[in-house]
Amino acid sequence: MMKKLALLSFLFLFFGCATVPVTGRKQFSLISSSEINGMAATQYQEVIKKGPLSTNQEQVAMIKRVGTKIQKAVEQYMAQKGASDQLADFAWEFNLIQDDKTVNAWCMPGGKVAFYTAILPICKDETGIAVVMGHEVAHAIANHGRERMSQGMIQQLGVSTLGTAMGQNPTMTRQIFMEAVGMGANLGMLKFSRTHESEADHIGLIFMAMAGYDPKQAPKFWERMTAGSNGQKPPEFMSTHPSDETRIKDLNGWMPEALQYYKP
Repeated sequence: MMKKLALLSFLFLFFGCATVPVTGRKQFSLISSSEINGMAATQYQEVIKKGPLSTNQEQVAMIKRVGTKIQKAVEQYMAQKGASDQLADFAWEFNLIQDDKTVNAWCMPGGKVAFYTAILPICKDETGIAVVMGHEVAHAIANHGRERMSQGMIQQLGVSTLGTAMGQNPTMTRQIFMEAVGMGANLGMLKFSRTHESEADHIGLIFMAMAGYDPKQAPKFWERMTAGSNGQKPPEFMSTHPSDETRIKDLNGWMPEALQYYKP
C-alpha cells in the first residue's frame, strides 16, 4: 500500500496534474481526454441501442433543448477562461431513456448525456431539468471520470498509460473505465465520491445560471428529491451526495457567485 501511495504521489507531481474548471482543484490525470472520450462514446452507443428511448416528443424535445443551452453555456464559460481546447473532443448528445423506475441521469466524458423518464416528475419543469443537466455535465467538464480512471490504473494495474493497461489486462482496464465513468455492467450508475458530487453541484450551478435558468431553484429541486424518497433509501442519483442540510447550505453559499452569471 505504501509503495502504491508513493507511486501515486510521484506521478501526480511529475506527470498527472490537471486543474478543474471553476473550483481550481488539482487532480490526478494520466490519460488524455481523447482516449477516455473515445471509450465513452462507444459505451454510450451500447446503452442507447438497448434503450428503449422515449417516444414522448415533448419530453425528448425538452431534454435536448435544455442540453443545448447548457452546452452553449459550457462553451461560453470555457472560451472566457481560454480553455476551449478542453472541449475539442466533445461530441454532445442528449437522450431520454424510457424507464419509469430508475430515478437517474448521467453524463459520460465527451458530453454524452442520458436522462431516465422516472426523474422527470421530480424535475417538474425545464428549470428542474437544468439543475440535473448542469450537475451531470459538470462531472464531464471537471474530468471526474478521467481522474478516477487514472487512479484505478495505478491502484489496480500499476501502470501509467492506457496503452500499457490495455496490453497487459484489457478486461480489468475496461472494468476500471466502467467504474470511472460511474457505470457498472449489471449495477447501473455507480457512486461518485462526495468530493466529486459537491464539485459537480458547484460547477453545475454556474452552468445553469449561464444558460438562463434561475439558480435559486437548485435547492428546491433537491428538496423535492428528498421528499420523493419518503424517508426510505434515497434514489441512486443522490446516494453519495452530501447530506440534505450540507447540500442546501453549500448551494446557497455558492449562490452569489452563480447569480453573477444569471441573465434571465
